[in-house]
Amino acid sequence: MSMNELMRQAARMQRRIQQIHDEMKTKEWSASVAGGKVEATVNGEKKIAKITVDEEFWKGEERDVVLDSVAAAINAAQEIAEKEVEAAVNKATGGLKIPGVT
Repeated sequence: MSMNELMRQAARMQRRIQQIHDEMKTKEWSASVAGGKVEATVNGEKKIAKITVDEEFWKGEERDVVLDSVAAAINAAQEIAEKEVEAAVNKATGGLKIPGVT
């Protein structure tokens, strides 16, 4: 394989990775904790899109328990998002870790 062909393949891979990141920006991921009483949704820009807390849970639990549950739901949703993005990029690169690209 020539150096030119290698460079073309790298450029195609980089474009595909950018396309994946652009596609992921339009997606949302959700996670719930506390038996579904707290749910967080994050978007592809790693921002919190929505938090839902069951009203009875909100009223019946201590403040710290509710806040810890909200944090846990956000962290779980972000982890789901990161894993999906990573899996899509790994599929596009065949699992290669390319510094500055992946």
